[in-house]
Amino acid sequence: MTEVQLEDLLSAPSAADIGVASAIQGDILLLGAAGKMGPSLARRIRRAMDAAGNTARVITVSRGELEIEGVQHIRCDMLAPGALDTLPDAPNVFYLAARKFGSTGNPSETWAANVLLPGLVSRRYRTSKIVSFSTGNVYPLVPVESGGATEETPMDPVGEYAWSATGRERMFDYAARTYGTPVTLLRLNYACELRYGVLVDLATKIFNEEPVDLSMGYVNVIWQGDANSICFRSLAHCATPPFVLNLTGLETLRVRDLAEKLGDKLRKTPVFVSEPAPTALLNNATLCHGMFGPATVSVDQMIDWIADWISEGGRLLGKPTKFQVRDGRF
Repeated sequence: MTEVQLEDLLSAPSAADIGVASAIQGDILLLGAAGKMGPSLARRIRRAMDAAGNTARVITVSRGELEIEGVQHIRCDMLAPGALDTLPDAPNVFYLAARKFGSTGNPSETWAANVLLPGLVSRRYRTSKIVSFSTGNVYPLVPVESGGATEETPMDPVGEYAWSATGRERMFDYAARTYGTPVTLLRLNYACELRYGVLVDLATKIFNEEPVDLSMGYVNVIWQGDANSICFRSLAHCATPPFVLNLTGLETLRVRDLAEKLGDKLRKTPVFVSEPAPTALLNNATLCHGMFGPATVSVDQMIDWIADWISEGGRLLGKPTKFQVRDGRF
């Protein structure tokens, strides 16, 4: 698979995506769209809108350049004074901006990005529908046999980044309760494609003959294309108070098993360190898959694709998930 083919696969709209696109009224604004998921999400939305014959604009906003066919891009430092006032109105907003890594060394910047900015955005776009990415890190580590935290599990974040992610949710919840803003909060944990994600982190270590840390012994993953689709379709479920959804795969996956499968494909023998703890960062995605249907790409398929990608020297984004971190220090 080439990178062009990968981008096409990640952004190919499903019939359900096109159905949602046909019902959307007004422009769509993606804030903080230059990260790992934003470009393919924007492409998927534009393609779904085109397939539905919907001519509403899809607009991306980020500090850097972003070129996507059919998508208008605006360069903007959204934290700059007055910057949000320069952005166009839009009845449909996707909030993707976040800061995770470097939180331990510079917590004030993390809080500004993850709490101050959502507060500003939620006021600026209080009359819009807002879908905001959150994270499973707002939950505590749970027993591995529990099936993962559900949407009803009380938030009990571990570490500075997770606290600020909780603050982000509180800002959008405040907007929903104060202004009546319809909101969806997506607790993602973890999206994978061929250039980044938990499976890429494992495959890279195995390929480079580096030890695999098993202390976080279990994970959830979901194909990024499926995560994009669910994100887009969740716009129809924005509510007051916010609709909260765990966005991940259904399976609780054993890291050792994943590493051994990747090792077989890569013709490398994984080297393991540490022992799995009895708890892990796990999300229960029963509600998600009950509402939006099963994943279209299985974990085994991801393993095959990623092993081939790594073996052939495919480009990586250089953004490790650090999923093995248990103390919340990113």
